[in-house]
Amino acid sequence: MANLKKLTILHSNDLHGDFLAEEIDSKLVGGVSMLSGYVNKVRNEEKNAIYCIAGDMFRGSVIDSEYQGVSTIEIMNMLSPDVVTVGNHETDYGISHLLFIEKCAKFPIINANLHIKTNGARLFKPHHIIEIDGMKVLFIGILTEDVLSQTKNDGLVGTFVDIDEAAMTVGRICNAYNRIDIDFTVLLTHIGFEEDKKLAAKLDPAWGVDIIVGGHSHTFIEKPAVVNDIVIVQAGTGTDQIGRFDIMVDTDNNCIDSYTWKTVPINAENCPRDEKLEDIIKFYKNKTDMKYGRMVTRFKRQLTHPSRYRETELGGLFADIMRDSLGLDLMLLGSGSVRSTELGPIVLFQDLAECFPYDDPAYMLRVTGEQLKRMIKFMLRDEVWGGSHCEFYQFSKGTRVVYDRNTHEFKKFVLNGEPLDDEKIYKIGLQHFHFKNLENFFSVPYDEVAKNGKPRMVSTSCREILDEYLSVHNALDREISGRLIVE
Repeated sequence: MANLKKLTILHSNDLHGDFLAEEIDSKLVGGVSMLSGYVNKVRNEEKNAIYCIAGDMFRGSVIDSEYQGVSTIEIMNMLSPDVVTVGNHETDYGISHLLFIEKCAKFPIINANLHIKTNGARLFKPHHIIEIDGMKVLFIGILTEDVLSQTKNDGLVGTFVDIDEAAMTVGRICNAYNRIDIDFTVLLTHIGFEEDKKLAAKLDPAWGVDIIVGGHSHTFIEKPAVVNDIVIVQAGTGTDQIGRFDIMVDTDNNCIDSYTWKTVPINAENCPRDEKLEDIIKFYKNKTDMKYGRMVTRFKRQLTHPSRYRETELGGLFADIMRDSLGLDLMLLGSGSVRSTELGPIVLFQDLAECFPYDDPAYMLRVTGEQLKRMIKFMLRDEVWGGSHCEFYQFSKGTRVVYDRNTHEFKKFVLNGEPLDDEKIYKIGLQHFHFKNLENFFSVPYDEVAKNGKPRMVSTSCREILDEYLSVHNALDREISGRLIVE
């Protein structure tokens, strides 16, 4: 008879500074106080409990932005995860700042494939082994180039380029530690749910990977995916829920005997509050409230941003403000830079900062109509609709694009009231992050665009543009107007 031991693994991903509970239907939901309460409750109830986070602790709240992640690490120290992997937003404040943040963390932060280009040295410990009840549980942290666009600003830092190389890295680590009798192996990834499936398919069963706990794509699932006998999960985004595995581990054969998995709602019914952690959050909130509590504007009504992969009211408004303020023909505003699903009607500076946390510069570049068509076709490629986490854009006013997914052709492309002219030069606006990743995000090389005129920075702060415009305009409204129609 096999020797079986129970292992409970709790997991979160893409917390994005979601520290505070919110009231939904007169009930408190989410927030790290009740999240911590639930984790502590399970740790007291279960003999073998592990809590892990699959990347993106940072970004999304003014508390995080104001202190550039230092506040987040202090709060995470109170939450006390057993192991965390690096997400793409961990690099938002720069690689050197991330390495400083790691020194502040009282928990291991792992990543197997971030390295220095000159000598190949890894920036982080690639794995972490947790010994619990006589079991050895191996965690390996994985992040790929596809989600690490922020490091384009740092020419000395790289990562393995694709899933194939990530799989090889996993194999090397697993082979290196097989000799010490690893009972259970977890890949802690931040590459997206669909990419997790691709990665699982490439792993040799002899390497012994049992589960993949992932992040990045903010995927809510009803049941785990199973690929190559590897169980793959993700827990959406934020602190409204937590994933929970209850696993019977066969320690003779180092594999899963049986398991259950579910997401647990973080609410007052399931989770006691962690009052000590609340005190830390209140300290930071009181500090930021003084700076961020001023009123910016009042919309005519609440505006929404329900999906990053379609035209939205908020996205359209922000793109219009950037276009008009910077004198552009078209502003392509990154959909992912709008972090709130709704805003208004009363807008405080805190609301604006949380909705649009990326206070980066804006660039103007000149592209031909033909180049712009190629850029938008790449944005609308089939991969976007297949569940992959891709960059998508909100169009400013005066644009009407009708795209046929079956033929991969435009039925209509109108800009500022006229059909797009392949030969004409147009002034296009991009945020710094998207400009730095021009070829990755639009499949148009920088050198090709630069032949039309050198791109230049036209504003040092996108958020200041929004703040200034909104501060002097009241009762603004925006409706879906068919700027982008995909058939």
